[in-house]
Amino acid sequence: MGDCQTGAMPKYCTIEEAVALLHPTDTIGMGLALGNPSRLLVGLNSRSDWKHLVLGATLLVSSADVLLQPGVELRSGFFGPIERLYASMGASISFIPAGFRQFAVTMRRLAPRVMAVQGRIDEAAGLVNLSLHVGGTRSELLLAGADPNRVLIVEDNPLLPLTSSLSPFENTIPLELVDLVVPGGDAPYVLAEEPSSEVDAAVAGVAATFVVDEATLQCGIGAIPNLVAKELSTRSGGGYGIHSEMFTNGLLALHKAGKVTNTNKGVYDGASVTTFALGSAELYAFLDQNPDVAFLPVDAINDPTIIRDNRNFTSINGAIAVDAVGQIVAEAVDGRQISGVGGHEDFVAGAGMQIDDVSMVVLHSTVEVGGERRSRIVPAHPAGAIVSTPRHHTGVIVTEFGAADLRGLSLAERARALAEIAHPDFRGALKSAATQFGRSRVSFS
Repeated sequence: MGDCQTGAMPKYCTIEEAVALLHPTDTIGMGLALGNPSRLLVGLNSRSDWKHLVLGATLLVSSADVLLQPGVELRSGFFGPIERLYASMGASISFIPAGFRQFAVTMRRLAPRVMAVQGRIDEAAGLVNLSLHVGGTRSELLLAGADPNRVLIVEDNPLLPLTSSLSPFENTIPLELVDLVVPGGDAPYVLAEEPSSEVDAAVAGVAATFVVDEATLQCGIGAIPNLVAKELSTRSGGGYGIHSEMFTNGLLALHKAGKVTNTNKGVYDGASVTTFALGSAELYAFLDQNPDVAFLPVDAINDPTIIRDNRNFTSINGAIAVDAVGQIVAEAVDGRQISGVGGHEDFVAGAGMQIDDVSMVVLHSTVEVGGERRSRIVPAHPAGAIVSTPRHHTGVIVTEFGAADLRGLSLAERARALAEIAHPDFRGALKSAATQFGRSRVSFS
């Protein structure tokens, strides 16, 4: 594999050879999660002459010790556990507040000379299958491959599943556009399922009552959305469609239970559609060469006007806190970034555009912080709180004490409805907060 140089056709290189071709001052753009080239990220640390290496990557799922070197920085649109770990170790990591649909234009503004992605090469077809992530970076991969002044690197991983798309979309890139191919082969990162509790099960049980037969479903990341899907997989009913930013273990359970038909969505009928997947090894095996699941660009999945056109669209997402009027905090705790904007607001907003649709935001009523129990439904968010989703998009809030359907309610009515599903110890403060908004004409128990 020696003498690795860029040219008209892709060159097959070792990781070390590819890293040696990078400039001491350079910018590398990458995809989200399993779009990260894991071995290349590790290989970058074999050099120590970086003057200013900028990595544009989102939701790292592999180690990247190069971030601990001086002169190296990461610009990320979503803080996961690995970003938070490296930040705690002193790495230069900056959060870019952008929704998932904005990632493509954010990458354009970063203007990376190098684009790198993990995929699975099909030499017979002359294609690189992007496997578990299409997202918002495919366009930038194509632009880099077509530009003689830029470099497109593909980490070829035969352990990734081969996935499908739906016409007119594609989840592949032409192999002829690739400058360098480096070897992969790490088993895809497995997202450990969060252990569920009795409270999780209670919240999921309430949320499941809002799901009608033949609904089109979206499930976000987290234990409770997964539990809702699993609850639906074991009860009567079905005929569901799937239109979800992330394909999860819960959605796998629905498929395996025969509850998914994708015949009644009205948009992208015939297949479950998603833009990335993250979950178990069983999930990845299920997705391999499975035409029942299609990977589309994020613009085709997260656009609220497309979400709206699905029949009986039902979204289920988590949150950190909700205030008395329905403003949702979903990505930061006490101002500290712990996730990202993602598609939270897109799905909440899209599910609020039709009378038969419903957006559910699910959360525990309380949380323990330093041995103190705090309410997650609060009269007002503290100063500096980061609101992910505004009050005018919020639909139904669900806790273990029930559901507050905020649609069509006044500010005072919202506060009183939310008080009813807060922990009993905190209801008084919330009911008092309702008085500042005037009198309510809706009666709550």
